[in-house]
Amino acid sequence: MKGKYKAIIALLLLLVLLPLTLVMTLGYWVPTLVGIWLPAGTRIAFNESPRLTRSALRIPDLRYLVGDCELATLKEVTLSHPSRWRLHAAAVNLNSLCFTKLPQNDAVPGAPRTLAEWQSMLPNTWLTIDSLSISPWQKWQGKLTSSLTPQRQDIAYEGEQVALRARLHGQALTVSEFRASLLDGEPPVKLLGEFTLPLVPDSLPIKGHLESTFQVPQVPSPVDAELNWDGNQGQLVMMARGEDDPLVDLPWTLTEQRLTISDGRWNWPYQAGIPLSGRVGVKLENWQQGVDKTQVSGRLSVLTSGDAGKGVAVLNMGPGVLSMDNSDMPLQLVGEAKQGDLIFYAKLPAHLSGPLMTPVLAFQPGALLRSRGRVIDALNIDDVRWPLAGVKISTQGIDGRLQAILRAHEQQTGDFVLHLDGQADNFMPDKGTWQWRYWGDGHFTPMQARWDVTGTGEWRDSAIVLNTLSTGFDKLQYGTMTIDKPRLKLEQPIHWIRNEQHPSFTGALALDASETRFTGGSVLPASALTFSVEGRDPTFFQFKGDLKAQAIGPVRVTGRWDGERLRGQAWWPKQSLTVFQPLVPPDWKMKLREGSLYAQVAFSAAAGQGFEAGGHGVLRSGSAWMPDNEINGVDFVLPFRLKSGVWQLGTRRPVSLRIAEIVNQVTARNVTADLQGTWPWSEASPLQLSDVSVDVLGGKVTMQQLRLPQHDAALLRLQHISTSELVSAVNPKQFAMSGAVDGALPLWLNDSQWIIKDGWLHNPGPMTLRLDKDTADAVAADNIAAGAAINWLRYLEISRSWTRINLDSLGQLSLQATVTGTGVVDEKRSTVQLNYTHQENVFDLWRSLRFGDKLQSWLEQHATLPGVPCRSGKECKEQQ
Repeated sequence: MKGKYKAIIALLLLLVLLPLTLVMTLGYWVPTLVGIWLPAGTRIAFNESPRLTRSALRIPDLRYLVGDCELATLKEVTLSHPSRWRLHAAAVNLNSLCFTKLPQNDAVPGAPRTLAEWQSMLPNTWLTIDSLSISPWQKWQGKLTSSLTPQRQDIAYEGEQVALRARLHGQALTVSEFRASLLDGEPPVKLLGEFTLPLVPDSLPIKGHLESTFQVPQVPSPVDAELNWDGNQGQLVMMARGEDDPLVDLPWTLTEQRLTISDGRWNWPYQAGIPLSGRVGVKLENWQQGVDKTQVSGRLSVLTSGDAGKGVAVLNMGPGVLSMDNSDMPLQLVGEAKQGDLIFYAKLPAHLSGPLMTPVLAFQPGALLRSRGRVIDALNIDDVRWPLAGVKISTQGIDGRLQAILRAHEQQTGDFVLHLDGQADNFMPDKGTWQWRYWGDGHFTPMQARWDVTGTGEWRDSAIVLNTLSTGFDKLQYGTMTIDKPRLKLEQPIHWIRNEQHPSFTGALALDASETRFTGGSVLPASALTFSVEGRDPTFFQFKGDLKAQAIGPVRVTGRWDGERLRGQAWWPKQSLTVFQPLVPPDWKMKLREGSLYAQVAFSAAAGQGFEAGGHGVLRSGSAWMPDNEINGVDFVLPFRLKSGVWQLGTRRPVSLRIAEIVNQVTARNVTADLQGTWPWSEASPLQLSDVSVDVLGGKVTMQQLRLPQHDAALLRLQHISTSELVSAVNPKQFAMSGAVDGALPLWLNDSQWIIKDGWLHNPGPMTLRLDKDTADAVAADNIAAGAAINWLRYLEISRSWTRINLDSLGQLSLQATVTGTGVVDEKRSTVQLNYTHQENVFDLWRSLRFGDKLQSWLEQHATLPGVPCRSGKECKEQQ
């Protein structure tokens, strides 16, 4: 009996210790036990052993692996049974990439087959997962709650981007709410529907109806979508409210081996300038074998319409595979598209490879995109070509050789050809590298010139660098001006750093030109404009530079460009007037001798505004010699403003002209004139010449005001003009006069008939007239009666004279003079009244008088006349 007791005691100890041992070693034997029912090649693993408490089984973490791929990770799992089974998990993460590694056709003997059998096995359960995420779609993360019974299954899912509420009752599935935010900034998509599931849950529902309303970008009204199917066929229709044609109409059929969308239609009238429409057809072969083994083929046609007519392009795809691991899909786009007056031609064979989330599109040999047509009213593209063979596009960027050839012409400016050739290395804006070179040439018809351009550059990460640039014309000929070989080059590379925190834009350029010739004979020597830029980007920078033309200049220029308006200032420091001698036409025979010039200008330019400028120029102590005259002591101040092609002459003060001396046959001194107003002038904005004054012929000539356009005569007043100086200037041999005259000459500049109308002259004091003896004797010898009268004019003391003057627009001068005086002959005195009429063309008279003593003028400039002393030491030095 003693041995029997020992065996009973040992059995009791085993019954007590075995459960305790099993509970304490759950982490070791549960994975092995569960593995009996798991698919082959899969297993579960614990980092920490499960714990059994009085009310629940707690699992800190659980991992489900397919080979070495972690398909699912569960955190803080609790299994309890208050009134029904409750399963709670703090977090569950599923890795979609591992699904493709699950074994296929791994049926378990005796496992349920029908939906009813699966539902009958469900215990009464509450399931809660606080955070469920599926990589790589973590944006759809949310909370899952479910209530399961054999009769009814309810599910609810709530996340920031997605929400779902659905109920399965037998074979009837009802979706009462579905919301998903597909596009940032757009309202979420919402739908609801009812479905009938198949008896065997290994295929899609056998019948269903789904409705949805959502917003689509660029579509002004809501879009209603409706999906219907019955058995193995159905139709998806999407309609924008208020439109007659559907956006999408896709009839489809489904079998165990193939999903087919045949003769589908689509329409997109919302693309500005390019209403699009077309057909679509897609076949998915072996779709039930998983994404990696599904053969995809399809055809998409696109119909475009423009001013140039209709165009059709077709995209063919497949047969190939779109895989999460390694896609293999041939593609080809062939056809043409038309937008406005532009026509695009495409022949683009390509191949899509790589994971579906990070695919690579490689263009095959023969890939070419072309276009021709009109971009704007004036610019016509004859042909632009983009060869794309060998170019690859991926999520990393563009890789390969990038080329472009553009041939175009503009009706007014001419034709041109531009080439671009470069190499991209995983390039995207501000990422990767793109190096390029460019070249081209063309004709610039308005200036009868040819031009060319060449250069190199690169875009490396956030830095765009223009390393070299050379562009110019063989000449520029416009109006009276011809510029020889102007050319723009880089002095320093242009660097544009596109950094959000510290952007910068720097560089330096030089514009050089040979001589600039004018048809009048003026020549501007070879000129050079050098300037540098510094700023934030090409839409916001400052510039400064210098403009010189040999001895002329430099003119300093500074300013800024803000993307809309160009503003700047130019300073012309004080410089000798003699440096402008090349600008004086040789035919003028003018020599600039003395004086200085300086100026300052502010300017701006913008679209819609044009070019505006304002400033002033100052000429001091100017002096010039010409064969007929000499001008000394010229002071000229020009304040101005230019806007909309109109010059405002004189802003805060009038344009001022002061000339100390004009030496001619008649020497004029102290010349003054002020000018203020607009050019061209108008009634609303006239031009006014005022305070004109000149000391001449021993007296003064003044004009108070001349207004253009002219409504009243400008009165030219003559004060105490010496007749003896006038006669000496004209140098007639027949007579001589002395004394002064006053007068007034009403002056017209834009009258069709008159220049001077009803002018007059008179003597304020005594005058004398002396006839040349030979002249008087010749008249007396020819006519005895006239000789008696002439004798009283040999010496005439004039007490009163009145002369009426008219000058017409053809230069015909008419004088009508009445003279009263006393004639003296052999100490006898007699009163004389003389009426005199004279007509002559003053233009011919002036041409006969203005030649002056040209020889003396030439000798004064180039030699020293005997007995004529130099007026200054500087002049004597120049003459020597």
